[in-house]
Amino acid sequence: MAKTEFQGLTKRTHAMLASNENISVDFKREPSGVKSSDFVAFANANGGTLLIGVDEYTAKNGLQRGRVVGCAVDDKARLALINKALECTPSINIVVITENLKQLPMLRIEIPGDQNRPFCNSRGEYSVRADGRNRALYPSELLSIFLESESAMFYDRFNGVVGKLEHQVKLINTAINDDLLNVSSSIEKFEGQLHKAFVRIGQLTDSSKKRTRSLLHSVKDNQHSLVNLERAMVEDVSAEMHADHFEILTGKLDRLTALLEEKQGD
Repeated sequence: MAKTEFQGLTKRTHAMLASNENISVDFKREPSGVKSSDFVAFANANGGTLLIGVDEYTAKNGLQRGRVVGCAVDDKARLALINKALECTPSINIVVITENLKQLPMLRIEIPGDQNRPFCNSRGEYSVRADGRNRALYPSELLSIFLESESAMFYDRFNGVVGKLEHQVKLINTAINDDLLNVSSSIEKFEGQLHKAFVRIGQLTDSSKKRTRSLLHSVKDNQHSLVNLERAMVEDVSAEMHADHFEILTGKLDRLTALLEEKQGD
């Protein structure tokens, strides 16, 4: 919270006292001398400062300056000033600061300029600070302030709507990106599973081919054994009685060999 009480004079007040009344500074002898139109004039002129408890005098160089003479700074004086600001339409925000408490207390009233212009007093009078004095607002100036105020409010509302739309678009983009990431992750998992399946099928195919080749070699070995056995039996007289059995066995081995070779070709 900003400090509102000072034992001496602040640098800001010293600087304003060393200058004359102008578009942003006005001197007042007593709080009772401040009117609601003073607040209106500064608020319509983008802000300013009232120094209360200050008399204007002419310096040796002929220029007007401010001299602290002191004034009432109690709650009654402060509330009277705040109520005058609240009487304006719309109400004007002011900051009341007490200074120089050790010597001659005075009040510094700050009227911010970033408020919703235009303002008028309780009698509906519009005024503005200009050339160190308050004057009435011209119709063209009043219209210009109205248009500027409406443009500023429209701009603020437009920015608010655009901000909400941008936020919604970001949320939608985030949701879409999340969905795309999930789909991409699912596709990667499917590709991995498919690759494993192909490897497994390849392994099964290689194993099947190996087993087929082994069986084929075994059958062929058996064929060779039968041939050798048949040759041996030809020399044996009793082999004639087993010839039919050998012929049947040889035929079966031939068919099995043909089947295995066909499978091996696949």
